[in-house]
Amino acid sequence: MNKQQILIVDDEEVNRAILQSMFQDEQDQYELLEAANGKEAIEHIESSRDLVLVMLDLVMPVVDGFGVLAYMKERDLLDTVPVILITSEAVQDSEDKAYSYGAADVIHKPFYPHIVKKRSKNIIELYQNKHNMEVRLKEQEEEIRAQEKEIRENNEFMIEALSSVVESRSAETGEHTRRIKYFTRIMLKYLMKYFPKYGLTESQIDTISRAAALHDIGKIGIPDSILLKPGKLTPEEFEIMKTHTTIGCDILEKTYKNKSSEFYRYSYEICRYHHERWDGRGYPDHLVGEEIPISAQIVAVADVYDALVSPRVYKSAYANNIAYEMIMNGECGEFSSDVMECFGLAKQDFFNIVEVIKMFSFS
Repeated sequence: MNKQQILIVDDEEVNRAILQSMFQDEQDQYELLEAANGKEAIEHIESSRDLVLVMLDLVMPVVDGFGVLAYMKERDLLDTVPVILITSEAVQDSEDKAYSYGAADVIHKPFYPHIVKKRSKNIIELYQNKHNMEVRLKEQEEEIRAQEKEIRENNEFMIEALSSVVESRSAETGEHTRRIKYFTRIMLKYLMKYFPKYGLTESQIDTISRAAALHDIGKIGIPDSILLKPGKLTPEEFEIMKTHTTIGCDILEKTYKNKSSEFYRYSYEICRYHHERWDGRGYPDHLVGEEIPISAQIVAVADVYDALVSPRVYKSAYANNIAYEMIMNGECGEFSSDVMECFGLAKQDFFNIVEVIKMFSFS
């Protein structure tokens, strides 16, 4: 097993001998290195493999102690290799300067070997405990990141699976869910940039965009006779169709364990409220104005736009500009002025996404 190394740097041979003698009974643990000046010390530091302490004189020829400290500081070595400055100078400025460089301790000559040894061992142990803790924290961070990645991938799989089930039996195309996520993310970006009052973060934008994919999971519980009807729904059928909002929330409540998570909250808000309208004429709860969560407000516009520009069994697709004008003119319900401003900013982005999807097959 390789021994840990202690470097003793002093231009006085007798001082090096005294410092060396402190660790003679621990030669099985430490390899003692010597340097008569700062230049030799730097050479040892460059070639060392497991340096755990530098005992450094201040006044030396060629390169002094501050030169060695400067070298170690430039290379960020002082965070991992402690330096005890041993000096005959009793000048406060020199001591302050040593600590400002990052020295772990300053001991003045003449020194008592047993005291120096005890302080040296304490500092070695302190730095090694710190290093071990940092290593363990790093390992734990990597483990947490790996777990988060696995959870995220599992969540994405479940989202895609649920969305596919809905789309496989509805009048919507397989790309509806993906487009809703794109449209939602784009509008949220504009909302974060131009409306800081909502306090959106990049992390929240990502979470809301993923939750948007579950906006219509409640359609799983709607009968095919209504869900796939090629014509206009009767008032009674439309009332049943409206229940997809609450059915979706029931599914979330029964299947999602962590109900305190942001993802669950946004998924629930979007499932239940993405058909609410600013003037209270939406459903299922007839919320008014800011009673509607901003996540659901954004997804509502994305959902309406995609429904207009996409073909359905009961209608043909509207052109991008016509769909845009219909929403801006209030033909699809009333939305907040903030959300409408974001929709206006996102207009060309929405058009581009629709045109790209027309050009390529994503099946």
